[in-house]
Amino acid sequence: VYTMIFTYVKEKIMGFASIFKDDNSWNEKTIIGFMSFAVMVLVMIADVVSGFMGKDLVINEFTYNSFVIITLGSFGIAGLEKFAKK
Repeated sequence: VYTMIFTYVKEKIMGFASIFKDDNSWNEKTIIGFMSFAVMVLVMIADVVSGFMGKDLVINEFTYNSFVIITLGSFGIAGLEKFAKK
């Protein structure tokens, strides 16, 4: 039983690591861009919820702008690569 669980977990970890290889079908830039966008959305939801509760959620402008730049940069580079001829 433990061997089956260990094998399953090992396959999942190795499957996750395979997205960072050069010969895969995943685009790492879009993964990073999506994760950055998801963090921005979660922070904005938390801001709205805390606003309804009457508390101010302090967000450092530098931190938020960093996520915006990462998101736009990731999706911009991925979009250029999609339409650029090799």
